Amino acid sequence: MVVGLREFLQRTGNGAGQPVLDEANGEELMHVQPSVAVVLGNRPAESLGTLYITSRKVIWLSDVDREKGYAVDFLSISLHAVSRDPEAYSSPCIYTQIEVGEDEDESEESDSESGEVVDLSKIREMRLVPSDASQLDTLFEVFCECAELNPEPIEDNEEEGHNWVFSADQMDGLAAEEDDTEWQVSQNPASVIGRSNGDHGLAQSVLELQINDQRFEDADEMDRESETTGR
Repeated sequence: MVVGLREFLQRTGNGAGQPVLDEANGEELMHVQPSVAVVLGNRPAESLGTLYITSRKVIWLSDVDREKGYAVDFLSISLHAVSRDPEAYSSPCIYTQIEVGEDEDESEESDSESGEVVDLSKIREMRLVPSDASQLDTLFEVFCECAELNPEPIEDNEEEGHNWVFSADQMDGLAAEEDDTEWQVSQNPASVIGRSNGDHGLAQSVLELQINDQRFEDADEMDRESETTGR
């Protein structure tokens, strides 16, 4: 499930405070970078804040407005890079691309000039601009380290292959249902150990292969008996 960029207001402590981490589930603070501006999409840069990089996500908290902060999980960051090209952006920064839901509208910054509240769920790009540009390489290394701690989950795609498993006894049991002219496959999927996302084509192919093999064996045996009788 894609979460994307979201508002983050969970702070603890006095002043600007620090983000509340999910320590119960192993989240750890990896790096703190003060004096960082955040740029969401094509909108103007926010006022300076503090960047907190944890083992799970990237958090930016405003230094002047305790009610303003953003967070994005590393699992939602599809790309991060150091950008020093003034043609790409006026200041050196960490550039990130953020995954959003499939049904989200492509136009993410239609309200960038109007001053309306931005829909964070549509933000696909975020730039982190430190006041001290010499820290970019350090930030990039921390990003890489934390990204490795959050590998993309492997989803089981049952349509890409089948996981049929047959034992010899089960194959014999299915084969025993053959009549004089054709093999009958049980219509009850529970009679076969395995999984195929509703497609029984492979099971049918396996059975047909066994049928053909046995028929070849029967034909060979009949040929041998004929040769013995003709002698």
